[in-house]
Amino acid sequence: MHIKKPDWLKIKLGETERFTQTKKIVESHGLHTICSSGRCPNMGECWDRGTATFMIGGDICTRSCKFCNTRTGRPLPLDHEEPENVAQSVKLMKLKYVVITSVDRDDLPDFGAEHWAKTIETVRRENPETTVEILVPDFQGRVELIDRVCAARPDVMAHNMETVRRLTPQIRSAAKYDVSLKTLARIAENGILSKSGIMVGLGETRDEIYELMDDLLAVGCRSLTVGQYLQPSRNHYPVREYIHPDTFEEFRKIALEKGFDTAVSGPLVRSSYHADLYFQH
Repeated sequence: MHIKKPDWLKIKLGETERFTQTKKIVESHGLHTICSSGRCPNMGECWDRGTATFMIGGDICTRSCKFCNTRTGRPLPLDHEEPENVAQSVKLMKLKYVVITSVDRDDLPDFGAEHWAKTIETVRRENPETTVEILVPDFQGRVELIDRVCAARPDVMAHNMETVRRLTPQIRSAAKYDVSLKTLARIAENGILSKSGIMVGLGETRDEIYELMDDLLAVGCRSLTVGQYLQPSRNHYPVREYIHPDTFEEFRKIALEKGFDTAVSGPLVRSSYHADLYFQH
């Protein structure tokens, strides 16, 4: 059954000069962004601010999660010039804060860990004053691969739980709830700020959300984002409920009361939304 989208989720898209400049830089370097491939509702606002979340490893994912709009299939070989291209784009955009994510590359022996590390290291070398936040896959929970990425010393390392334990098998392809917790635990053990994000409106209960918060805190995750799930197409998992902004504010307050250092919660919030502002906080 289709549920009508409420007014608070309606946004205006428009291209400004800064938006166009950001788009040109991204396209001229042959880069991918989760902003466009994920149909992020905040793309207009972020690109107008001169920020973008770069997506490395190509734009074809080996997993087929029911919530995600990224293409699924057999990925192309890694672009070995990508780390340098990302680094140069960060420099051209004069970013003080950059967010980098990737598709899942389960087709590679190291699931893309070395490519991740080289990208972080290259961005750091070319932009020593830029803060680096990354949003990584689970690397199937392999500690040595997580450690390799951590060794490149990003400032923030996020891995999204996406949803509660009960719904994980229905929503996420191949990913497992406990493997994601293990990934976040290892990030924290490496002394890096650990962050995660979830979607609501998939049919979860409040108690399940609060249980997820407790699970994250137990593995050292210090930062949380909560946003509304928006169905990318009729072929994706349907929205079960549109959560009212007041409820998002409740989630934020409860997360902080439970012990998170930062909690961002709202209908249009995504894991990288205003990440620079909350890192400063």
